[in-house]
Amino acid sequence: MTPSSEYTARHLSVLEGLEAVRKRPGMYIGSTDSRGLMHCLWEIIDNSVDEALAGFGHEIAVILHADGSVEVHDDGRGIPVDVEPKTGLSGVEVVFTKLHAGGKFGGGSYTASGGLHGVGASVVNALSSRLDVQVDRGSKTYQMSFRRGEPGRFRDSGKPGPSAPFEPFVDDSVLDVVGKAKRGVTGTRIRYWADAQIFTPDARFSYDELANRARQTSFLVPGLRITVRDERRLAGTPGADGPHEEVFHHDGGISEFVDYLAIDAPVTDVWRLHGAGSFSETVPVLDEHGHSRIAEVERSCEVDVALRWGVGYETTLRTFVNIIATPKGGTHQAGFEAALLKVLRKAVEANARKLKAGNDKLEKDDVLAGMTAVLTVRLAEPQFEGQTKEILGTPAVRQIVAKVVEKELGAKLSSTARGDKNQSSVLLEKVVNEMKSRITARVHKETQRRKTALESSTLPAKLIDCRTDDTARSELFIVEGDSALGTARHARSSEFQALLPIRGKILNVQKASVGDMLSNAECAALIQVMGAGSGRSFDIAAARYGRVILMTDADVDGAHIRTLLLTLFFRYMRPMVEAGRVFAAVPPLHRVEVVNPGSKANEMVYTYSDAELHRVLARLNAEGRKYKEPPQRYKGLGEMDADQLAETTMDPRHRSLRRVTIESAQRAEEIFELLMGSDVAPRKDFIVAGSAQLDREQIDA
Repeated sequence: MTPSSEYTARHLSVLEGLEAVRKRPGMYIGSTDSRGLMHCLWEIIDNSVDEALAGFGHEIAVILHADGSVEVHDDGRGIPVDVEPKTGLSGVEVVFTKLHAGGKFGGGSYTASGGLHGVGASVVNALSSRLDVQVDRGSKTYQMSFRRGEPGRFRDSGKPGPSAPFEPFVDDSVLDVVGKAKRGVTGTRIRYWADAQIFTPDARFSYDELANRARQTSFLVPGLRITVRDERRLAGTPGADGPHEEVFHHDGGISEFVDYLAIDAPVTDVWRLHGAGSFSETVPVLDEHGHSRIAEVERSCEVDVALRWGVGYETTLRTFVNIIATPKGGTHQAGFEAALLKVLRKAVEANARKLKAGNDKLEKDDVLAGMTAVLTVRLAEPQFEGQTKEILGTPAVRQIVAKVVEKELGAKLSSTARGDKNQSSVLLEKVVNEMKSRITARVHKETQRRKTALESSTLPAKLIDCRTDDTARSELFIVEGDSALGTARHARSSEFQALLPIRGKILNVQKASVGDMLSNAECAALIQVMGAGSGRSFDIAAARYGRVILMTDADVDGAHIRTLLLTLFFRYMRPMVEAGRVFAAVPPLHRVEVVNPGSKANEMVYTYSDAELHRVLARLNAEGRKYKEPPQRYKGLGEMDADQLAETTMDPRHRSLRRVTIESAQRAEEIFELLMGSDVAPRKDFIVAGSAQLDREQIDA
């Protein structure tokens, strides 16, 4: 079919409008890769969510079909099927072919919605090679199809698809009645195929993103049931081996959302802050003749916040406007953070003597450390910066959110109820400790520079520093015990290898507060030696060593000490781990002395596991070679002499190191909390579940 035949006179204006979308898709959906593809899906899903938000729907289903199409069902009121008087078109056709058309402009259908600009459905339609919509209303099922924005009918001979013959409507559009619906049953079903002419060949729907968004929405709209089904059988997805389906349904709202997001041990319970405010806004409105005029309208804004603090220092803040995520913040987030800082500053100043806070003032990072919060605001016709709705721009919302948070959080912190009073006290101690940690880290960064052995008087006395000024080449060995330190001191290369002994098992920082960590001699010494601060103020560029190597005994106690050290690095010096600059030394477990005939010196063979020892001994026996019985078993690093330690564990030419990496920060956080956190029950279950795999022979007793 030639391009001219696709442009019928009747739909010329429609296609001209949607053709702008096809020529500049990035202006409407951000990009034409997977991100833009997902944005189109969000536009359709958000329309269904708006129905649920208005109280007219309770279920949404999203299906990723194997042919690349996606289908969205809801049980809302259904798109209007009657004729819209101004255009003479059915409501379905208006929604899917007219830019800036929908039920979210006048405020009569939706008091607060995620859709705002009225371009979502029509943009998706314009960027689809085929879109089918079915509506259940008035005991009938209506259907209309579109190809790249133009209404018509597809002649499907088998499975529906965009390659089926298409007949555009020429004179009048027809909203076909294709079946009967049960009395009282309403809803909308949309299935579309993204246009390969628009989107990049590698653009794919992300199941993980979809599941996360569905879970998030089910928290934000309590009682809404969202089903996500993947029938694509794509490798690397949960549905690789067959159709995969998940159902998301939460009645606890954003309080339950905060519990889900928070993975560290709690300092406070989840606190809920509610409130509302109103403001006047001057906006253009249409009169009965369709003419635009400027008028002042009164708006209301509802604020709902759930927040809690934990023992960690990472901040998780999710903000939403009418359940639409605003990942880049906006006026609501600015008002929330400003009020948070103001209230906590006031509380700390009122208790400065008790908290030993001095004259220093809290900063935003001190307050946000360890906080998990969900902030939602609901208002009619919010102003977003761009169609992608990532930033809220309505100026008045800042002051409303700030007033609500200031009032509600202030009341919480000044409450005389025993539970609230105890939690408030612990929270204030935490934020003051964060402030002290930040100030200490800043002082360290300002005063600590790369020191030579002669200049290291300000560093811990037990540090045995190296001579090089080249940070990238230098290595810090954290050594277990003084006995191993003596051997390591002779085994190291003093040019670039520094030693710091650790006495016994350091503090478990997963359970301890920041103040306890800083007051612990071993932890404080290690942070001071690194010279780059701690927590969110850690500056990896200021780190004094290029590599940190944990050198502990190859036994259970050594593994425990290594885990404690890794917990400290993960919690307070995480950029070192993320950059792959933390290693675990691999000392040998056994030494086999192979006897050589004649005057030739005996050969030393080192093995690193019992299985490797058995393989070596079997090979020597098979070759008829003799070795001294029994092979030496190293109980600790101190049993090696300097030459052996250098050859096996410290000399870069011969040693083996295990690099500590984080594939998933969230998964790592969960593991550390499981193994080292305050909650004993999950750890007990983990130990009991893994006890069957334990080899008693591996335990030193």
